[in-house]
Amino acid sequence: MPDLLWDEVRSFFDPDLMRTLPDVRVTDTLVGDWQVVLDLIEAQGWRSEYSEGDIVMPLPRAEQVLSLPADADCPSLRIWPAPDVPAIFRFLSEDTIDFDIDLRELQGQERLNLLCGFFVTIGRKLGKPVLMSPESDPDHPVLGFEVGTDRVVLPADPWPADHRCGTGALEDPNSQPSDEK
Repeated sequence: MPDLLWDEVRSFFDPDLMRTLPDVRVTDTLVGDWQVVLDLIEAQGWRSEYSEGDIVMPLPRAEQVLSLPADADCPSLRIWPAPDVPAIFRFLSEDTIDFDIDLRELQGQERLNLLCGFFVTIGRKLGKPVLMSPESDPDHPVLGFEVGTDRVVLPADPWPADHRCGTGALEDPNSQPSDEK
């Protein structure tokens, strides 16, 4: 049985609600955790492409990437755990493994299962949660790998069909406007 059912979570995969590239994070990491992920990519045989700015180059060690000067071209790593399903890793800091996924490529139960498997593989290898949040509200994950249950779960309830993301925070469709300033 899959971790999640498409009909129960489809709102989290609506690009109009979540924006196209939701944020996925593993927090409380070290440089060694980044290297574990880089080694995992190679071990899994996932297609990958590392670049600094517009220059594609061989994948360096994590400590090399994370020690680039602040004014260096932004490093990124694109991986494909399956054809047409990219994940784009950003090396923003050593304490958070941060990547984006493209919701347009993750529609339906089969693709949801693939994403859950991807999160489980990373989360198990690191022994840490892997959490997905809307671009507009990175502090409120909507689903993710939970270490204790060893599966992908919903830390939030799926939104009603008429829910829309606002200007930075998830809006409660039942809330009343506040007069507080």
